[in-house]
Amino acid sequence: MVKIGDVNIGEFPLLLAPMEDVSDPPFRALCKAQGCDMMYTEFISVEGLIRDADKSVQKLDIYDYERPIGIQIFGAEHDSMMRAAEIVEEAKPEVLDINFGCPVKKVVCKMAGAGILQDIDRMVKLTDDVVKSTNLPVTVKTRLGWDDNTKYIEEVAERLQDVGIKALSIHGRTRKQMYKGEADWSLIGKIKENPRIHIPIFGNGDIDSPEKAKLYRERYGVDGIMIGRAAIGYPWIFREIKHYFATGELLPPPTVEERVAAARAHLEHSVSWKGAKLGILEMRRHYTNYFRGFRNIKEYRKRLVTEENPADLYAILDEIEAVYGNKEALV
Repeated sequence: MVKIGDVNIGEFPLLLAPMEDVSDPPFRALCKAQGCDMMYTEFISVEGLIRDADKSVQKLDIYDYERPIGIQIFGAEHDSMMRAAEIVEEAKPEVLDINFGCPVKKVVCKMAGAGILQDIDRMVKLTDDVVKSTNLPVTVKTRLGWDDNTKYIEEVAERLQDVGIKALSIHGRTRKQMYKGEADWSLIGKIKENPRIHIPIFGNGDIDSPEKAKLYRERYGVDGIMIGRAAIGYPWIFREIKHYFATGELLPPPTVEERVAAARAHLEHSVSWKGAKLGILEMRRHYTNYFRGFRNIKEYRKRLVTEENPADLYAILDEIEAVYGNKEALV
């Protein structure tokens, strides 16, 4: 069994990557129902937390059915990170995760997220401070390096382990790559081969099918796989991978009814948690993926991303189920 500290997360855990404006409670509920073993919140600004900003504090919301769950924070100042760690501990997650991987410019320019990959000594000291500030097991998510010339992840893994982190998730790209090109897992595999490394190592990047998950599990020897973009609008990826691991067989894709039911549940939970206006707005990014592959879906999708009334949105979803409720309607 794989453990993060004393937290048991399964024999070969599938983890949901923390994604801003995606990995919220409504989305996490769907992923958990489809077999996700460990989930993380959206990343939370430590400056927002210590200033009690509404948006940051709301992201601390976690529910018993989500457990085990990690709350992820990002920041660059030692005092702020330590104070935020104390606030996170009060929310009682199983794990506190530090984001050292976000490539977005507004985060990087503050030397937070992947920005700190430009200063490994500072990255290690910041992690050490957080570890010493909390009783929660601390984990880190990061990238291979800042660019192709600074792929220091093997050194980083050892040094972060030495200051006390309990697991490391690695996205197989540099910050310069953003999300372009193919994720390179070869260095992740080398870390797993390092006899000094004893903490779980989770690979992240480009896992979008059961076959690829199995291939990368066997090729690189990771302790688990973290899935991000492939789960957006398609939480069934977790059950499909688990079924393939267990049987070697591919599950059929979700039915039209399952897709509509998931979209409806997601919308209902989103509106309930965020309020109608924001819940409807942030739901719009998911519809394309829920109904990917549906023939002539463009007009329905246009209505879904422009309608502002919850009742009308539910009616559109009912229409989709009625029209596409036979396999001939799919591409």
